[in-house]
Amino acid sequence: MVISSAPFGGIGAQRTKLALAGLVPMVLNTARSESVAAPFPRNVPPPGDAVPIVSEAGQPGGALHDGAGHPSDTIAALLTAGELSQRSGRDLITATVLAYEVYCKIGDVFDYLGHGVDHTTVTGMGAVVGAGKLVGLTPEEMVHAIGITVGGNTATRQGRADTLSNWKAYAAADACRKAIFSVQLAGNGMTGPSNVFEGRYGFFKVMSRKPVAPPQLGEPFGIRRCFTKRFPLGQFSQTVAQAAVEARSYFKSPDEILEVNIHASRSAIKIMADGPDKWRPQTHETADHSIPYSAGLALMYGKIDPDYYEDPYLHDARLLDLVSRIKCLPSDEADQPELANLCELEVVLRSGVRKTVRVEYHRGHFKNSMTDAEMEEKFRLMAQKHLPADRVDNLLRIVWSVEKEPQVSNLIAATRV
Repeated sequence: MVISSAPFGGIGAQRTKLALAGLVPMVLNTARSESVAAPFPRNVPPPGDAVPIVSEAGQPGGALHDGAGHPSDTIAALLTAGELSQRSGRDLITATVLAYEVYCKIGDVFDYLGHGVDHTTVTGMGAVVGAGKLVGLTPEEMVHAIGITVGGNTATRQGRADTLSNWKAYAAADACRKAIFSVQLAGNGMTGPSNVFEGRYGFFKVMSRKPVAPPQLGEPFGIRRCFTKRFPLGQFSQTVAQAAVEARSYFKSPDEILEVNIHASRSAIKIMADGPDKWRPQTHETADHSIPYSAGLALMYGKIDPDYYEDPYLHDARLLDLVSRIKCLPSDEADQPELANLCELEVVLRSGVRKTVRVEYHRGHFKNSMTDAEMEEKFRLMAQKHLPADRVDNLLRIVWSVEKEPQVSNLIAATRV
């Protein structure tokens, strides 16, 4: 497929800007050395000149694929490649659409979550293609870079199961690090495994154990059906949190609640309500990927703040008592792919009154898009902790007109703390 910037006006460029609006504050939240494209990790010589260190830590979610995962994580690698290659903002848009295309279309044909493969594996696949485009790899070199990435880097879902660790937040950064390394290797003449997807021991055959249809690249581009998190929560809690906020109109105090019944997909329950730790999270990482804890926060406070995933909230007796009254029940309707994020939240009051809130598509879903104003509100909430108001304004100006920036480095420099 030939990729140029020409077809990506309108919604393609707009969704790239929305992705950047979610991604840039992550850069602000990351320790940086004097070089903008800082070594990772700092105390170990990097496998190349410079690599991205942006992580998921503290971020309320960039753009997500309608299956699962964060294609916006690829932008860390694209910013690095764009800066090192002195590319323009328009080039960045092209590379972003391309990285999303690879990520989304692989997700369309291969159920990586169902096979225990972490989505950051696919992050690396998208990142290596987008970064390779920015540094100017030839088609042959691109094939080798993809082969190196896919043949040597597969992560499992265990990093997101049971009690969660810090690694969960850095797995995507590591995928981007390896993608940049693959691009550097291929660009300097190293060859990679051939037939890396469909070969005798190719990725699809080894991971799926059954035939996988070739991804259908091109229009409609995958970036058109990605969505953004409105709340700083895991994907499946977005509709839950929205339903819980709406349900607050039915009571004056959370103490009036006898119980809460949340009907969601089996996948949602498996990922975010699969054990006792989701009702009594001990870490930030577990708390922000817990349906019952997230619902309790929204019912108690009417909003979600990242501080709620830390002490004293994690051990607040009143909050945890409310969380203990929340049940998560499988919904056959939500198991349909079209309604994978459906939430029906029933509040049962001590008075006997029952009220139900149904949310099919959360705010930020491509079928219920956030407005520019809502994106800016989210952006400012994240960025204001790191930059004064005038610099936040400047950063927003750059993001909304990134196609006019002559150098990607201008965007990165505007985030310098």
